[in-house]
Amino acid sequence: MGAPSNDVIIIGGGHNGLVAAIVLARAGRKVTVLEQQSVMGGAVRTEYPFAKAPQLGASTGAYLLGLMPPELLAELGVEIPVMRRDPHYFLPTTDGRYLLLGSDEAATERQMLEFFSREDWKAHVAMQREVALLREDVAPTWMMDPLSIEETAERHVRKELRAAFVDLCRKPVGHYLDRWGFKSDLLKAMYATTDGFSGAYGSWDTPGTGMNFLAHNMCRLPGSGGSWMIVKGGMGTVARVLSERASSLGVSLETNRRVSAIVMESGVAVGVSLQDGSEMRARAVLTNADPFTMRELVGRERLPEPYNARLDEYASKPGSTMKVNLALRGLPKFTCLPEDKGQYGPTIHLLPDEKDVMRHLKEGFAAVQRGELYDSPTIEWYLHTTVDPSLKDPQGNHNSALFVQWVPREIAGSTWEKEESAYVEKLLAICDRFAPGTSDLVVDVMALHPRKIEEHFGIRGGHIQHVDNGWGFSDRLPYRTPIAGLYSCSAATHPGGGVIGAGGRNAAMCVLRDL
Repeated sequence: MGAPSNDVIIIGGGHNGLVAAIVLARAGRKVTVLEQQSVMGGAVRTEYPFAKAPQLGASTGAYLLGLMPPELLAELGVEIPVMRRDPHYFLPTTDGRYLLLGSDEAATERQMLEFFSREDWKAHVAMQREVALLREDVAPTWMMDPLSIEETAERHVRKELRAAFVDLCRKPVGHYLDRWGFKSDLLKAMYATTDGFSGAYGSWDTPGTGMNFLAHNMCRLPGSGGSWMIVKGGMGTVARVLSERASSLGVSLETNRRVSAIVMESGVAVGVSLQDGSEMRARAVLTNADPFTMRELVGRERLPEPYNARLDEYASKPGSTMKVNLALRGLPKFTCLPEDKGQYGPTIHLLPDEKDVMRHLKEGFAAVQRGELYDSPTIEWYLHTTVDPSLKDPQGNHNSALFVQWVPREIAGSTWEKEESAYVEKLLAICDRFAPGTSDLVVDVMALHPRKIEEHFGIRGGHIQHVDNGWGFSDRLPYRTPIAGLYSCSAATHPGGGVIGAGGRNAAMCVLRDL
């Protein structure tokens, strides 16, 4: 292969790979990013996926930006245009109650007292106070090599919250939420669904869903008030900003370049082979691909058995999220809140009725474990063009998305090809329960169940976070692999999935230290 033409080759141009490229290039390293698809960004992209509304833009993979550390943005020298959702949660019901949760605490308190209870309001306030303190303590650890959960507690978490932190990271989200004395099961289900279950293979009683809850509550972008934000122009703006910054530093960004193998000499990674038959040499190879794709590029037999066992354990929690991207000709009308009071911009929580919501949470996940499609899944519904109209088309259509938890990757006794259309209709019927006539507003659909997530974005197993966020800190994939010269900046690494970018930065720092 000759002498190395690069200091570092990065496999995959997702946001972590782009962040790593910027960090390495700023340190004077020659970097090439090889992306198998026609665009950079991985699942962080803006697309125009609707044949019947071809000018309507949509964030088809990741929907929101919340977890990227402001310190990282400053270090990279980039600015990403974000728009606050205020309120950021809308919980409709079919019995006239609702909750619009935002920065107006007085309004939130009024709704809590009117529609729920004083106990629920007190529980909400107390929990948010503790979450804010944990967020403050944990934030610096996201830009460091990870310690164990227990060591993180000892070194970084204030003494009075250490036990709570370890419990939250190690135990189910239900254990944490039950601490606060919520009276309403519907409110508990809302908090659990949007933060504990989102993207995770687990339910109310599943250890690790508490870790996912903590990760999803680490929003620290300026002006966010601890909430997730909309990126102007869709999530593809994140990829564009990072790509432009990388290019300005001399990084070579190459699309439609599929890596077929990682080349090794004397047990050391020295470059890559590409599908077109060419080879490239580098002093280090950093893979942004999910760990299962990385293992395939290396060869399982070249990895030590404890490392393979670790990856096999990760694979035991497959992708269980379905994304249904929609083009709508108008806005739905909720029976519990017909007039527009800001309920279209937030995450809209469609949950089963309160009297049996907890049963549905547990039965829904059990059904998925059996490979069955559940009739009453939890849905987070988005209508982002109400906040960012720049993506609307000339006909005034809105982009919308249903984020469905949970679905099986493989359907027992059937296939997704046979079941997808009918299941999308069932999901839209759930929307109709809360906002009658929603189904009639649908112009076009782009459905992404786990198998399609795998095909469309190239994520093995269809897991939107590469590896379940139930694993946290040093339980995640290490940046250094057992193979000298080979590193990972996948979302499987610390601090996790959710468009954070810190994994790319931290992995690049490891590469720089070793070089």
